[in-house]
Amino acid sequence: MAGSSGEQAPAYTSILGISDEAARVRALNEHLSTRSYVHGYSLSQADVDVFRQLSAPPTDVQLFHVARWFRHIEAVLGGVRGVGEPHGLQASKGRRQPQWSPPTGSEPCKLRLYNSLTRNKDVFIPQNGNRVTWYCCGPTVYDASHMGHARSYISFDILRRVLRDYFKFDVFYCMNITDIDDKIIKRARQNCLFERYRERRPPAAQLLEDVHTALKSFSVKLDETTDPDKKQMLERVQLAVQLAAAPLEEAMRSNLAAEDIARRAQVLLEEAKDLLSDWLDCTLGSEVTDNSIFSKLPKFWEGEFHKDMEALNVLPPDVLTRVSEYVPEIVNFVQKIVDNGYGYASNGSVYFDTAKFASSERHSYGKLVPEAVGDQKALQEGEGDLSISADRLSEKRSPSDFALWKASKPGEPSWPCPWGKGRPGWHIECSAMAGTLLGASMDIHGGGFDLRFPHHDNELAQSEAYFENDCWVRYFLHTGHLTIAGCKMSKSLKNFITIKDALKQHSARQLRLAFLMHSWKDTLDYSSNTMESALQFEKFMNEFFLNVKDILRAPVDITGQFEKWEFYSKKAAVHAALCDNVDTRTVLEEMRALVSQCNLYMAARKAARRRPNRALLETVALYLTHMLKIFGAIEEESSLGFPVGGPGTSLNLESTVMPYLQVLSEFREGVRKIAREKKVPEVLQLSDALRDDILPELGVRLEDHEGLPTVVKLVDREMLLKEREEKKRVEEEKRKKKEEAAKRKQEQEAAKLAKMKIPPSEMFLSESDKYSKFDENVRMACPHTTRKARSAKDKPRS
Repeated sequence: MAGSSGEQAPAYTSILGISDEAARVRALNEHLSTRSYVHGYSLSQADVDVFRQLSAPPTDVQLFHVARWFRHIEAVLGGVRGVGEPHGLQASKGRRQPQWSPPTGSEPCKLRLYNSLTRNKDVFIPQNGNRVTWYCCGPTVYDASHMGHARSYISFDILRRVLRDYFKFDVFYCMNITDIDDKIIKRARQNCLFERYRERRPPAAQLLEDVHTALKSFSVKLDETTDPDKKQMLERVQLAVQLAAAPLEEAMRSNLAAEDIARRAQVLLEEAKDLLSDWLDCTLGSEVTDNSIFSKLPKFWEGEFHKDMEALNVLPPDVLTRVSEYVPEIVNFVQKIVDNGYGYASNGSVYFDTAKFASSERHSYGKLVPEAVGDQKALQEGEGDLSISADRLSEKRSPSDFALWKASKPGEPSWPCPWGKGRPGWHIECSAMAGTLLGASMDIHGGGFDLRFPHHDNELAQSEAYFENDCWVRYFLHTGHLTIAGCKMSKSLKNFITIKDALKQHSARQLRLAFLMHSWKDTLDYSSNTMESALQFEKFMNEFFLNVKDILRAPVDITGQFEKWEFYSKKAAVHAALCDNVDTRTVLEEMRALVSQCNLYMAARKAARRRPNRALLETVALYLTHMLKIFGAIEEESSLGFPVGGPGTSLNLESTVMPYLQVLSEFREGVRKIAREKKVPEVLQLSDALRDDILPELGVRLEDHEGLPTVVKLVDREMLLKEREEKKRVEEEKRKKKEEAAKRKQEQEAAKLAKMKIPPSEMFLSESDKYSKFDENVRMACPHTTRKARSAKDKPRS
């Protein structure tokens, strides 16, 4: 640099002596113009002193030498001034970083769940960090699982997946299997006794006599039934048996052949199975001593239940408990409740003292449904059909008390205990199993809405009596009812639908989508309209995924992946909905809106003959795939969209087949082009047949677009065949309507021509409804006398 720092000191001294600041800056600028500016120059104290006199760099462009040196010196000495420091370089020696203030931000969205204990949406806070302990009431396995079960277990599976995979909680999910229960005992005995009766092959006369005896006791039961649905079902059973008995009675009176009598007897035996089973149990049930039959029945139906859950893509629990495996723990649980003063033994049974518990300052009975406390009908249903006899009810101190342990009667399974041989009560089973696994307090307890009282209220009472606390469950979640086309599901209404029957009509994904389109805590109506909505949503989403896959397969310049993003992300709205009691209905609406935006975008690009933004559409499709996987609506690994083909084949099938299909499509497109140019309609017909008839049978859809490449899509074969049949049906309807319209037009033309051939004198003779009399000479009509009289000037001349 020309001129050392020492050489500059005299010049700076004379400049600093100028009193007028403007003149001083001009002199400094002139002096600096004679110096060479070098970045990184080692500053002298004289340089610093002269520039400290300036409050800021000059704004006049003529003084650029001063401005440039000012910024250079300021940068070298520490940059921006500290808080409270003067402008420019006046305090550069003591400069420091300014105080930093964090952003205020906004309150993060918190997960809230509808808690039956408060009947409000409460902020979900696990008791132990990120770990969530969850107990779900499982099925009582004595019959086929139905859509009511699906309502609970699909809904809880969705909630569990969302908490685990979206909110990233460490969920420990437990479920029980009730394999000791009054219903199981009664059904097992009935099945056993009926099979013995069938094996004896009773003569037709004996069968008729037994059926008539059973009908008499059945009539008494029917008269005592007050529930209208149940009464209707029993009346239907009674009528069916009577109708089946009549042909056998007639055959015996007529001395028909033995083979004919045997055939009619077999029909009656099958039709009267339920009626005879109930009668046999009432008369011979106490003689059943083989305890193995009480485990054989629930074991079979438990296996069927697990098959149904797997078919519905419901995740298995982390721990599965069976009542039969926890009897010792149940006995200890009951004993401690008695020791704590909340239970009492009576005639070999043990009952929970609801009055004693409710009077305790530390406890409250009926937390979930306090208004139902004392409802004897509900309480007796909770006790079970085998436990509401007069002698059993007389053992209680209060009608509201419920059984913790039941003394076994003849024909019932039993286990040893301090009070004599017996079996667990229904309510205590869940308390003992959940308490053993999860301790004195769990985060979530789940079950169906109809279990709130008395089952869950009694669970809460006996568990808090055992642990001497008031917080056995922090959040109680209850799934809503399921109705069938607006009606309660029941065998009496003939709308009882098993899970296997439902899966014959719709796929597991379609059923799950129907559930996702409704709130998990509200009533869900399983109907054709509900399922049609689910099917339309599935088709809507699948078409989007297929379109995106087609776009991603098309070759594109790499720079095309970095186009400007054109859509507002819906993630925030989806997150807010999931935080709001896992509102999947709103989530699906947001997903639909996002796809609609993308469809409009793709259509606009297509109309403009421009390729859409691949990266954007792929990101949207991957996000939607991710959300559907979280909900369990995509059953297996699929990189994008719904899987194609059978289980485990999706990825291999698509990656293997699509290159060949793409070549076939391009070859077909070339052939069609030549056929059009050469005017060979037979070739065009063959290419259409390939698209419309042959490839759909293989699950392949070709979509031809004017001026654009053919789109190739791998689609479920059954869906394609249904689409083809629907297309044919619509085309047939159009053809019929067109023919009918042409026929009507032809008839109208013919009628018009026929009318033109009528002589004027006979033109009005057919209009007898308007005219009552005609002039024989002129054939002009006279109006009906019953019609409103015209004015004299309007009347026709006679």
